[in-house]
Amino acid sequence: MSSTLPGCTGIKRAAPEAQAPKHRSIACVELFTTAALALSTAVAITAVSIGIARADVIGEVAKGDSAPFAIALFFGLLFSGMGALAAIMAPAPRPG
Repeated sequence: MSSTLPGCTGIKRAAPEAQAPKHRSIACVELFTTAALALSTAVAITAVSIGIARADVIGEVAKGDSAPFAIALFFGLLFSGMGALAAIMAPAPRPG
């Protein structure tokens, strides 16, 4: 048996003229992420609106006991207020 390796092993090297993919800027990635978030938020709002319209929540509350609706409304306003307060109290970003 010979101790030399054959010249052709069946493995090809990558073409030297092939270039690496271009680096995307952070702003481009943030733009795509923001657009995807806006689209998904719009879809969620549409789905919830359709669900509320089909459930006829306001009509049912007018017919019966309004305590569960009042409690749900209170919690919704409470969470909205907490979110607004957190946004107002958040520190401004530091330059640099």
